[in-house]
Amino acid sequence: MEFDVIVLGGGPSGSSCASFLSKTGRKVLLLDRAKFPREKTCGDGISGRSVSVLRELGILDQFKKVEHEDMFGVTFSSPNGIVVPVAAKAKTSPGFVCRREVFDNVVFNHAKSVSAKTLEGFIAQDLIFDGQRVVGVKGTHEGKQVEFKAKVVVGADGAAGITARKLGSVNDDPAHQCSGVRCYYEGVEGMEDKIELHFVKEAIPGYFWIFPLPGKKANVGLGMMVRDIKKNKVNLQKIMFDIIENNPTFKPRFAKAKRTTEVKSWLLPYATKRTKIAGDGYVLVGDAASLIDPFTGEGVGNALISGKIAAKVINEAFVENDFSEKKLSQYQNQLFDLIGGEINSNYRMQKLSNNPFLLNLVIGRAAKSNYVKGVISDALLNPHDHAKLVDPLFFFKALFS
Repeated sequence: MEFDVIVLGGGPSGSSCASFLSKTGRKVLLLDRAKFPREKTCGDGISGRSVSVLRELGILDQFKKVEHEDMFGVTFSSPNGIVVPVAAKAKTSPGFVCRREVFDNVVFNHAKSVSAKTLEGFIAQDLIFDGQRVVGVKGTHEGKQVEFKAKVVVGADGAAGITARKLGSVNDDPAHQCSGVRCYYEGVEGMEDKIELHFVKEAIPGYFWIFPLPGKKANVGLGMMVRDIKKNKVNLQKIMFDIIENNPTFKPRFAKAKRTTEVKSWLLPYATKRTKIAGDGYVLVGDAASLIDPFTGEGVGNALISGKIAAKVINEAFVENDFSEKKLSQYQNQLFDLIGGEINSNYRMQKLSNNPFLLNLVIGRAAKSNYVKGVISDALLNPHDHAKLVDPLFFFKALFS
């Protein structure tokens, strides 16, 4: 069976790409090995960049009908125990927290509703090539061998999916990967309408998070660079429980809390390791393209925007009848023209966040300085303002403001 475009993977990147393409009239097949709704291990934070794409897709209001918690800022804490809430300068929520099982189901079903043909329970086994050009995918569905062909294949099947593996684009560099553990709690005290990023001494060079959900529930986890985990033989789960049970800031907050799920782990491929994400007959989006933010660990926003830009370039390829690497590489160029500066700034922020002295300085000054709080608040609303946080002038002003 032939299509214009095959999208392998129905997460945010694949579903957004399929949705945008379907609106141009392209014949799209959206494949996923799971059956939706399905669980997805994640921190569940949905950023302002995500909100922008959801609004463009016309589905932002759908999240008012499902379980989610609007966020209006971030609460930070430093290794020496200073806690600073920073409110976003916005009357409407710049982001929210929503379990990925719920979030992904909304985005996937939207793609389904705008005429993308979907096939759930498809297990991809290989790509189909014509010489060096990708022309399709084959696998099994309900125990039967099937194959599909298209002018363009979009790999949206994750960091270790078959497209990234077959095309030599897997990011397996421990210096550009993060590992995270997370679980869900009920009854955590002291939560507000802010996500929480805690650079506690036990977690350095990583951070501990609490992301509020409705009903005093929370996504609670810990993330750290794979390089540092291997170097220091770190057990993330052990550290997370040590913080919850023994840290003087968090022990009282979790005293009556109950863990409701098992701890799960996952790997996050940072966008700081550039891999080839476009070639003859294919593009890679989302985690398959290694687009995780190196500071926040958030991937949904870049996943959605990668799907949008991929759809734009693929549609141009059909107009020009050109599915070559030269043409489809415009996707990679346009994507990093948009997010590359932010990625570089956040990579520098990630390196700075490994330094307890600097963390104590900046968070300590934020507790006393409206200027420092203002810069952080601006960065929450506008990703392009992240560069201000690594500007030497910012540190100078932070010291003397």
